[in-house]
Amino acid sequence: MITSNAQAMVMASFIGDALALGAHWQYDQAVLAADGRVADYRPPTRYHAGKNPGDFTHYGDQALVLLQSVAERGGFDLDDFFARWTALMDGYAGYLDMATKKTLERIAFGEGPVGSGSPSNDLAGASRIAPVVLALRDDPAAAVAAARAQTAMTHNNSLVLDAAEFFARAALLALNGENPDRALELALEQGDYAAMDFPKLVGAGLDKAGMETVAAGAAFGTSCHAPEAIPLTVQAIARYAKNLEGGLVETIMAGGDNAARALLVGMVLGAHLGPDAIPARWLQGLRARQAIEAALAA
Repeated sequence: MITSNAQAMVMASFIGDALALGAHWQYDQAVLAADGRVADYRPPTRYHAGKNPGDFTHYGDQALVLLQSVAERGGFDLDDFFARWTALMDGYAGYLDMATKKTLERIAFGEGPVGSGSPSNDLAGASRIAPVVLALRDDPAAAVAAARAQTAMTHNNSLVLDAAEFFARAALLALNGENPDRALELALEQGDYAAMDFPKLVGAGLDKAGMETVAAGAAFGTSCHAPEAIPLTVQAIARYAKNLEGGLVETIMAGGDNAARALLVGMVLGAHLGPDAIPARWLQGLRARQAIEAALAA
């Protein structure tokens, strides 16, 4: 049972990833449109063969490990997350992206969680953060530090680390009652961002909040890489500040690496809009629902 906005923040993030499973890495928006709006869970794309509707992509699987870690440890423990992540990826039957492969290579050479991160600029490393925002929501500085640390474990890239801090701050502000579009503006003002172009990327997304998200995806690009993914994620949150369902569906329909973006869109919108904004059919069809709710109740 999801009873608080903090729990809804986490659940909506996971739902965003599961919703993307049936359209993940489909870059042709015309093909997506021809198949109809992705408003329910679908069988996976070829990248995730063997999974079922309502399952997660490899991003969601990693986020679930992080959620279980913070639930069992009573907070963020980088060493524990590292051990669980490594165990998950040992013989993992799902898709392994380049960031994961490079991280595993560094681990095989003896690197621990502080030095294991690949240089990947894929946004996905920052997309797992809802569990640490939940666990540390009463200590924003600790939440930001944890978001950065869990991201750096696999994606040690300044732009992705800035994204982790930014979206963590936005979710915390949304939890505290700020409208999501205003939360994005305040998160940009509050953060200490190292990448010189980070504010410009956020500003570009805010500037296009009046566009349809699919059209914004065509304008920005929909790749995994942070320079495209950050503004498009910001755009979807700002445009659908009062509509969780619309925000997630349109994020999926924009195509490309929609799973990474949907994890963050769901997180920020869920934090503000709460449990009542989550459609019952999405809860019912989510295959990891019991595992998530058990961790949230811990």
